[in-house]
Amino acid sequence: MIPLDTLTALHSSLSSLLVAIDADFINGLIEAFAGLFVLNHCRVLYADKSVRGVSIVSALFFTLWGFWNLYYYPQLNQPVSFYGGLFVVLANAVYISMMVVYRRRTASVDDLYLGCGK
Repeated sequence: MIPLDTLTALHSSLSSLLVAIDADFINGLIEAFAGLFVLNHCRVLYADKSVRGVSIVSALFFTLWGFWNLYYYPQLNQPVSFYGGLFVVLANAVYISMMVVYRRRTASVDDLYLGCGK
Protein backbone atom coordinates (compact mmCIF):
# COMPACT_ATOMS: atom_id res chain seq x y z
CA MET A 1 0.00 0.00 0.00
CA ILE A 2 1.27 3.46 -0.91
CA PRO A 3 1.15 6.02 1.91
CA LEU A 4 -0.90 9.14 1.14
CA ASP A 5 2.05 11.44 1.78
CA THR A 6 3.91 9.59 -1.00
CA LEU A 7 1.03 10.18 -3.42
CA THR A 8 1.03 13.86 -2.52
CA ALA A 9 4.77 14.06 -3.11
CA LEU A 10 4.40 12.16 -6.40
CA HIS A 11 1.63 14.49 -7.52
CA SER A 12 3.73 17.51 -6.60
CA SER A 13 6.73 16.13 -8.51
CA LEU A 14 4.66 15.34 -11.61
CA SER A 15 3.04 18.76 -11.52
CA SER A 16 6.47 20.42 -11.33
CA LEU A 17 7.70 18.28 -14.20
CA LEU A 18 4.72 19.16 -16.40
CA VAL A 19 5.24 22.86 -15.72
CA ALA A 20 8.90 22.51 -16.67
CA ILE A 21 8.09 20.78 -19.98
CA ASP A 22 7.33 23.30 -22.66
CA ALA A 23 3.80 22.93 -24.08
CA ASP A 24 5.06 23.98 -27.52
CA PHE A 25 7.59 21.15 -27.47
CA ILE A 26 4.94 18.57 -26.56
CA ASN A 27 2.51 19.83 -29.20
CA GLY A 28 5.26 19.99 -31.81
CA LEU A 29 6.27 16.43 -30.97
CA ILE A 30 2.67 15.27 -31.37
CA GLU A 31 2.46 17.08 -34.72
CA ALA A 32 5.68 15.39 -35.86
CA PHE A 33 4.33 11.96 -34.92
CA ALA A 34 1.12 12.79 -36.80
CA GLY A 35 3.24 13.50 -39.87
CA LEU A 36 4.92 10.13 -39.50
CA PHE A 37 1.53 8.42 -39.29
CA VAL A 38 0.38 10.23 -42.45
CA LEU A 39 3.55 9.04 -44.18
CA ASN A 40 2.57 5.53 -43.10
CA HIS A 41 -0.70 6.06 -44.98
CA CYS A 42 1.41 7.03 -47.99
CA ARG A 43 3.48 3.86 -47.62
CA VAL A 44 0.38 1.66 -47.52
CA LEU A 45 -1.20 3.49 -50.46
CA TYR A 46 1.99 3.09 -52.47
CA ALA A 47 2.04 -0.64 -51.72
CA ASP A 48 -1.66 -1.12 -52.57
CA LYS A 49 -1.74 1.33 -55.48
CA SER A 50 -5.47 1.59 -54.89
CA VAL A 51 -7.66 3.97 -52.91
CA ARG A 52 -10.37 2.02 -51.13
CA GLY A 53 -12.41 2.93 -48.06
CA VAL A 54 -10.73 6.30 -47.49
CA SER A 55 -12.41 9.62 -48.11
CA ILE A 56 -10.30 12.24 -49.81
CA VAL A 57 -12.63 14.83 -48.24
CA SER A 58 -11.43 13.82 -44.76
CA ALA A 59 -7.80 14.12 -45.81
CA LEU A 60 -8.51 17.53 -47.35
CA PHE A 61 -10.19 18.71 -44.13
CA PHE A 62 -7.20 17.76 -42.00
CA THR A 63 -4.85 19.37 -44.51
CA LEU A 64 -6.86 22.60 -44.35
CA TRP A 65 -6.73 22.41 -40.56
CA GLY A 66 -2.97 22.01 -40.88
CA PHE A 67 -2.77 25.16 -43.01
CA TRP A 68 -4.73 26.99 -40.32
CA ASN A 69 -2.22 25.76 -37.74
CA LEU A 70 0.61 27.18 -39.86
CA TYR A 71 -1.05 30.57 -39.48
CA TYR A 72 -2.08 30.08 -35.85
CA TYR A 73 1.08 28.67 -34.25
CA PRO A 74 3.22 31.77 -34.98
CA GLN A 75 0.47 33.89 -33.41
CA LEU A 76 0.94 31.81 -30.26
CA ASN A 77 4.73 32.04 -30.50
CA GLN A 78 5.04 28.25 -30.88
CA PRO A 79 7.85 27.59 -33.37
CA VAL A 80 8.22 23.86 -32.61
CA SER A 81 4.51 23.33 -33.20
CA PHE A 82 4.79 25.32 -36.43
CA TYR A 83 7.51 23.06 -37.83
CA GLY A 84 5.70 19.93 -36.68
CA GLY A 85 2.55 21.28 -38.34
CA LEU A 86 4.47 22.03 -41.51
CA PHE A 87 5.60 18.41 -41.59
CA VAL A 88 1.97 17.24 -41.24
CA VAL A 89 0.77 19.55 -44.02
CA LEU A 90 3.52 18.38 -46.37
CA ALA A 91 2.82 14.73 -45.57
CA ASN A 92 -0.91 15.28 -46.14
CA ALA A 93 -0.19 17.02 -49.45
CA VAL A 94 1.81 13.98 -50.59
CA TYR A 95 -0.98 11.66 -49.40
CA ILE A 96 -3.72 13.59 -51.22
CA SER A 97 -1.62 13.76 -54.38
CA MET A 98 -1.12 10.01 -54.26
CA MET A 99 -4.85 9.49 -53.70
CA VAL A 100 -5.68 11.58 -56.77
CA VAL A 101 -3.14 9.73 -58.94
CA TYR A 102 -4.26 6.26 -57.88
CA ARG A 103 -7.95 7.14 -58.20
CA ARG A 104 -7.36 8.35 -61.75
CA ARG A 105 -5.51 5.15 -62.61
CA THR A 106 -8.27 3.01 -61.14
CA ALA A 107 -11.00 5.04 -62.82
CA SER A 108 -9.37 4.73 -66.26
CA VAL A 109 -9.06 0.96 -65.88
CA ASP A 110 -12.71 0.69 -64.76
CA ASP A 111 -13.83 2.85 -67.70
CA LEU A 112 -12.01 0.58 -70.12
CA TYR A 113 -13.55 -2.50 -68.55
CA LEU A 114 -17.08 -1.05 -68.62
CA GLY A 115 -16.53 0.20 -72.17
CA CYS A 116 -15.95 -3.37 -73.39
CA GLY A 117 -19.60 -4.25 -72.80
CA LYS A 118 -18.90 -6.87 -70.15
